[in-house]
Amino acid sequence: MQEDTILTSRTGGVLTLTLNRPAAFNSFTQPMAAAFQAGLDAAAADEEIRCVVITGAGKAFCAGQDLKEITADDAPAMKDVVHGTYNTTVRKMRAMPKPIVAAVNGVAAGAGANIALAADLCVAREDAKFIQAFSKIGLIPDSGGTWMLPRLIGLQRATALAFLGTPVSATEAQAMGMIHRAFAPDVFASEVEALAAHLAAMPTRGLALTKAAFQAGLEQDWDTQLDTELKLQAEASRTGDYAEGVAAFLEKRAPNFQGC
Repeated sequence: MQEDTILTSRTGGVLTLTLNRPAAFNSFTQPMAAAFQAGLDAAAADEEIRCVVITGAGKAFCAGQDLKEITADDAPAMKDVVHGTYNTTVRKMRAMPKPIVAAVNGVAAGAGANIALAADLCVAREDAKFIQAFSKIGLIPDSGGTWMLPRLIGLQRATALAFLGTPVSATEAQAMGMIHRAFAPDVFASEVEALAAHLAAMPTRGLALTKAAFQAGLEQDWDTQLDTELKLQAEASRTGDYAEGVAAFLEKRAPNFQGC
């Protein structure tokens, strides 16, 4: 019987994708990656889904790559694993036209750490740890880690974490700007639920355009970015949520955003 490696659940406009290989600390295999990517595609296409939460089953968030898969006699080529499992995954996450919250419930190591950082907001239990574990087996950070980590915490810190593989607690990660928030274990689930519900009730089309603008801004010069803002702001001003937000402000009432 094939294991159900990705669990899905939905509450209102929030879809939760749970990495579900707890016995293997939710490490990725190619079939699991395909199922996860299918879940991301379905969420992107479903207009009723306004926010996506990614978390892990059991004690870990994700330990990265399942080494048994890439050391087997019929192991796929490393470049195929990096491209198909990880590059494709983080590209889909960054292109997702709605907010993604990584809810890191336990250790996030290797590619698992960098998948968490590819989310729009990363929150974690205070007892969770982030580990750039690649150097321990002679590899480099992948899944966008060499691009994202220096931008989040600076080149010196990123280099130290990548070279040394030092575990970083969630509270340390928050302090250095690696993640959004660290929550005590007893309130972690309720805080994630509240954050996701809040995002789902916001003008999510505008959030998607903000996400696109930030992504572009990490790669463009000042003048080009101003042109990008001009284009995206014009698009945002044509949404129903913009009209609703302005009307609600003028009428002194709470807005009812629809994500369009």
